[in-house]
Amino acid sequence: MHKILIVDDEPNILLALEFLFKKEGYEVYIARDGEEAMGIIDEKHPNLVILDIMMPKVDGYEVCKHIKSLHGEIKIIFLTAKTKQSDIEKGKDLGADLYLTKPFSNKELIHKIKVLIT
Repeated sequence: MHKILIVDDEPNILLALEFLFKKEGYEVYIARDGEEAMGIIDEKHPNLVILDIMMPKVDGYEVCKHIKSLHGEIKIIFLTAKTKQSDIEKGKDLGADLYLTKPFSNKELIHKIKVLIT
């Protein structure tokens, strides 16, 4: 079973995505900030991390750097409200496999996840 970590400080997004991914048959972990996320990544080694950028303690860019330096095989999708081209380029430069902006389509997100990890 593929494991997905959702990292976001918005409870509604965490709940909605957790429900969606469990329904699709994924094992799901959630983190409310970047610090919590790095602990889960190191312990659980998910196949994919869905990562917000603007979060308390440690932002998504730092979490992405952590993943790429220690767990290069983990796929990363930034899912964020940051829509500026410079933010998108920074995310991709740090090694994200995909950069999606909020609001997003659940159907499109599931499709892109399947392409990345299956």
